[in-house]
Amino acid sequence: MALVVTFLGTSSIPASGIGPAYKIWSYKIEGNAAEMPTGHRFALALPANINVLDPGSFPGVPALQGMFLEREQEGSRQYVGRTVGAAGPQVIAFVAPARESTGDVLLVKASSGSNPWIAVPFLSESSGSPSHAQKMTVPAPGAPVYAGRPLADFIGTLPYASELFGVYQPLSGWFGAHSSMAASAAHSSTAFAGLDTLSRFKGDAARNLSDSALKALAAHYDAAASGGLSPVGLVNLFREYFFEFDNFLGPPAGHIWVSPGGIVEVVETSSRRTLIEKVAEQSEEISRKTEESLTEQDDVADAVKEDNSSDTKLGVSATGGVNAKIYHADVSASFSTQNTVKRGSEITHKHTRTQTAKATSEIKRNFKTTFKTVTETTDTSSRRYVLENKSATELVNYELRRKMRKVGVQLQHIGTRLCWQVYLGDPGKDLGLGDMVHVVEAPDLTGLSKPEKLPPPEEKLVPFHFDIPFEISQGPDEQEAEETYVPTPGLPCRGRHENPAPEKNDIIQFCFDRTVPPPPPGYELSKIHSIDHHGAQIQYTTELQLNPDVVKLQLTYANFQGKRSLPFDAMLLYAPTAAAVEKIDKLNAAREEEYKKEVTRLQHDAYGKAVRERLRLVSSMRARPPEDLRSEERRLVFRNLIRWLETTDQYPKDPKHLPFPEAEGIQQFFDVDEMLYFVAPDFWRPVAVNPPPVSKDSVGRYPVPPEYDLPSTGKPQPLLGQTVAGWYSRAHEYMAIDAQAPPTPSDSEWRVNYLVTEQTHPAPLGSSLGWLIQIDADERRNEFLNAAWVKAVLPIRPGQETAALSWLTEVEGEAGLGVAYSPQPLDPGTFTGTVGQVLTKLAAQLSEADRDADITRNSEKVFETGFDPLAGGFKPAEPYKVFDQWIEVLPTDQVAAVAVKYDAKTGQQL
Repeated sequence: MALVVTFLGTSSIPASGIGPAYKIWSYKIEGNAAEMPTGHRFALALPANINVLDPGSFPGVPALQGMFLEREQEGSRQYVGRTVGAAGPQVIAFVAPARESTGDVLLVKASSGSNPWIAVPFLSESSGSPSHAQKMTVPAPGAPVYAGRPLADFIGTLPYASELFGVYQPLSGWFGAHSSMAASAAHSSTAFAGLDTLSRFKGDAARNLSDSALKALAAHYDAAASGGLSPVGLVNLFREYFFEFDNFLGPPAGHIWVSPGGIVEVVETSSRRTLIEKVAEQSEEISRKTEESLTEQDDVADAVKEDNSSDTKLGVSATGGVNAKIYHADVSASFSTQNTVKRGSEITHKHTRTQTAKATSEIKRNFKTTFKTVTETTDTSSRRYVLENKSATELVNYELRRKMRKVGVQLQHIGTRLCWQVYLGDPGKDLGLGDMVHVVEAPDLTGLSKPEKLPPPEEKLVPFHFDIPFEISQGPDEQEAEETYVPTPGLPCRGRHENPAPEKNDIIQFCFDRTVPPPPPGYELSKIHSIDHHGAQIQYTTELQLNPDVVKLQLTYANFQGKRSLPFDAMLLYAPTAAAVEKIDKLNAAREEEYKKEVTRLQHDAYGKAVRERLRLVSSMRARPPEDLRSEERRLVFRNLIRWLETTDQYPKDPKHLPFPEAEGIQQFFDVDEMLYFVAPDFWRPVAVNPPPVSKDSVGRYPVPPEYDLPSTGKPQPLLGQTVAGWYSRAHEYMAIDAQAPPTPSDSEWRVNYLVTEQTHPAPLGSSLGWLIQIDADERRNEFLNAAWVKAVLPIRPGQETAALSWLTEVEGEAGLGVAYSPQPLDPGTFTGTVGQVLTKLAAQLSEADRDADITRNSEKVFETGFDPLAGGFKPAEPYKVFDQWIEVLPTDQVAAVAVKYDAKTGQQL
């Protein structure tokens, strides 16, 4: 009869600390006493590539007592077995990877430890004929993936960090006056128009919705939409805990081969993953690099806090001095805390699980390690490792493996609060913005010389000499020319000297024309400046004739004193022509225009540099602390809420008297410091039916100043050293080209664009939308500034729920409170009656829970008892219970060198 080997299965290793990656594998050998004599050794021959651990490493495990492990030095087999101590079936147990496979198994025996192994034919549970090798279930080859110790080993571990969350759900059924009047005004042509006074929301007709307008309002909005009209809701608070579990070595980050007897120094340099790289070169050619990463945190708890502070979809509340992030859930038709906690836990699980996975992924990408192999010692601040191969014959392969962290995450419900919700429009219109003070230097014009004007051409005096001859036509004076002559009456051009005999009168020429020489280039004859007749006894008149230029001289008295001619020297005045003057003016104008162009160019360059510098400064502006921004927003929201209460006569309007009682009353009912708000995106804001189109004159909320006109316009020039603020946008023209027709001016499209440079950081959210941007704020503030409205939610103080509901009926009316409540699944059996009655029961239930000390202790229990594993990982939350659990794996900046071996034939790690 042949021996029979049966696979019994696997079992966990008790209290080993090795984790679930390894199991105890058990096989049973059955045979008679002759086949299995006492004192003989029996073993299973397994392939050498199965990672079987030495049983001697587990002295406290009873199933491994008496087991041994032997490996062939140069063979492909390893032997796990035991020595037969008593007759009967023998169980061989060993520790190997938990993953199962199928392989050849041999059964061997030996009479003593020094004798060789002898193969024995045997039967297996799957074979009917004996053989020396049987196909059986065996451990999978190779080392298992180790993910750390089991969760049970960390029971009692205290959380090292926590984060508070919340989920807000409006409760439908109650039609608040504030929201309902806004809906009525928005639908002026509907049957529920005209609900414009608080009195319409009070009385039996309002409570039972028998008023026709209120009935139409309720019919218009279904249960989900009516949540926007309800003045109450529930906030369920959850806390996220972070636990530090064990560490393990992750995948290899590098490999190093060390030759026999060799020594290698390894320098490790760690850096974050780079998203944006900027290089600034100085004159010494030194490069500086600025690196930014997806997240600047190394821990998932810090990364979650960082993500929450920048998430614009969350409402924010200060809970116990801590900013709690509140998610908005859908409207609940059930007033039961069991239902709202269940829905809130599902939303919290979905968001936080996705959020921590994203944060973990970003942290993993933060770490990048570069290894350098060097042959000499260098002076470096990086980590340095020395790897030495002491073997004289074998190469050693070192894997550089990164140390990994296991972080456990749990979620717990810690409380429920009844709240008052109200909508407020244009929340950011009263917030002041920071204007950057940037003094721009005037352009340097010292390198330009102002052109000197060419003087206009001066008038010229040109001498002109001519003679007047003694021309006698009759008379005895022809020879002597000594008589005195005067004009002949009636003949002014004839000079006469009377003699005794009239027929003997002397007659001479009195009128003379002398042609003037051509004028100098660019000049024309203007007048006779002066005439010198060199003391002759004459009197005369002159006249200047132009074109041609002729000097006309007429004597009125003359005595030639015996001379045959009289000399004249005239000074003619020549003036520049209009063309010559215009030429000089044009030359001066051209030189002045060239100078102005150069001035304009320098001003334009200075303008461009100023805008670039301003953009750089605006882009690098440090943001104010988020806590301060949220506090301002919360105060502004509450200020607007108080203004609305003034309109309903619930708060005094007279600023001369301080309303101490009213303020104390509001604070008694509501936790003002924990008020939270949800911002409605800007796309919900109604716009004009026909808004003005964008044109070349359109500007953004921060327009760029125009390029400056010439100084001759008299317009102010902002670049001349004055203080200016920061601008973001200007209009640009684009052509909408139609492939079927050539573009026309009507195809122009204008867009209000924002400015960027190669040195600016990415523009803030909303820049492409024309948002109002506060340059020293975060995305949440910009979202708030441009929001259509906010939903303000004021938690009711614990124990004040019933009194607060009574106060709210005075502020919001009673519309719908008398309607029968529709029970929902999981509602308590006591939730029957009208909506108002169930709300009162809910208030009493929450007030009772707030007074229960055991509930408070349960919500803080984890800080006392530590980590408690949650079976199944997730279950819909019960009030004040832990309901969700998962594990995140994070890298560290530490790397360990591990010596490994590989099979030269298969390439697998041994």
